[in-house]
Amino acid sequence: MNRIASAVPPSTLAALVMAATAAGCAHYTPAPLAAEAALAPDAAALAGMPSGPLGVGDVVALAIRRAPVLVAARQRRGVAEAQLVQARVLPNPIVSGAFLPLISGVGDVPAWSVGLAQDVKSLLVYKPRRRAARDSAHQVQADLLWQEWQVAGAARQLAVDIIERERSRALLDQAFALLQQRYRVTQAALAAGNATLVTTAPSALGYQQARANLQALDQAQLSARHQLNALLGLVPDAVLPLATTDDVAPLDIAAVRALIPTLPARRPDLLALRLGYAAQDETLRAAILGQFPDLVLGGAASSDNSRVINAGPNVQLGLPVFDRNQGNVAIARASRAQLAAEYAARLGTVVGEVGALLTETEQIRRQLAVVQRDLPAARIAAARASTAFGASALDERAYVDLVTNRFAKEQEVLTLQLALLDRQVAIEALIGAGLPQVDTLGLPDPGPNPGRAGAAR
Repeated sequence: MNRIASAVPPSTLAALVMAATAAGCAHYTPAPLAAEAALAPDAAALAGMPSGPLGVGDVVALAIRRAPVLVAARQRRGVAEAQLVQARVLPNPIVSGAFLPLISGVGDVPAWSVGLAQDVKSLLVYKPRRRAARDSAHQVQADLLWQEWQVAGAARQLAVDIIERERSRALLDQAFALLQQRYRVTQAALAAGNATLVTTAPSALGYQQARANLQALDQAQLSARHQLNALLGLVPDAVLPLATTDDVAPLDIAAVRALIPTLPARRPDLLALRLGYAAQDETLRAAILGQFPDLVLGGAASSDNSRVINAGPNVQLGLPVFDRNQGNVAIARASRAQLAAEYAARLGTVVGEVGALLTETEQIRRQLAVVQRDLPAARIAAARASTAFGASALDERAYVDLVTNRFAKEQEVLTLQLALLDRQVAIEALIGAGLPQVDTLGLPDPGPNPGRAGAAR
């Protein structure tokens, strides 16, 4: 071994050691930013695009898979996992050494010293910091699932609104065509001096209202389609083929009410807050352990210029005169209390939101039943008015009023039905109906009182 060492020059040995060390290190690789927006030019360019018109469920599945906001959010999982890896790394021991060539004096050899030490305090806080990093990584997973719920709810809402408004277009087109024809007839009569402003006013007002309704529908549809395209990563003007009817099943109010007590165990945002609380509780535990004085244990050996060799243990103890980690303990306690208050507030908000939407749903159902009960009479009155007007037995004002009333009732029914669907979609988004549940994360249940708060006082 001595012959081999003597045969290899010291510079070569140093180079080999440095190369072996560098082999285990990370290397820098540039990652330039995107030069242009990564928006698909049309629906056919979407990966996993099903054939034929898309139902509401298809739109939700595409949104969860392709939404740019989710693609970006999923990168947080890698950051959290990297932080967890770092938290699992044990603190490095400390090696010290010195070589002191003889410059002058009575000695005859260079002096040297070598030592090995370990920070004991860093080992004391190792486990709670590792548990805090684990809970934080799990919190990121739950947060990501909650974002998927929100994106899915938004996609479902937009798809339902677009489909239902498109269904109402036939009624608005019919009203517009009829009132436009009456408007042209009355305006021609007014121009010929065969009618007055009073007799032509109902037709003019009805026509203008019908046109305004169509324009409002077109504006709402274009805005909703733009929002849905943005959610799916499409260019704004891409045409997404949607089904002509929604596939949303009727809402069972009693079943939803029965689910309210289970929301703390089912909602990802509540689970994320509980995991965040558990992580902060471990941080408090580490801060309390951090009150332990700085302690470094090790051993050292040295030789002076006269060949006298000494060896023995080495202890460094910090005196907690000024810094007893009291600031970090206070910060950790306050942060844990803040998270507990946020969890309580979110839980109250969640239960209140679902309860309020259920009450609104029941109210809209009652209102819809009243309007639907009155609708047949309005249809009969409009049909009779058309017959009477054709026989010159009814004046222009009465005819337009009765026809307009029928279309108004029809529109009221469609508006209430859409409002009912909007409430239903919102409720399903809040309870996660038809969406991945928290048990798909494979996370440990933090329990009703996560973080074992009573142990860190």
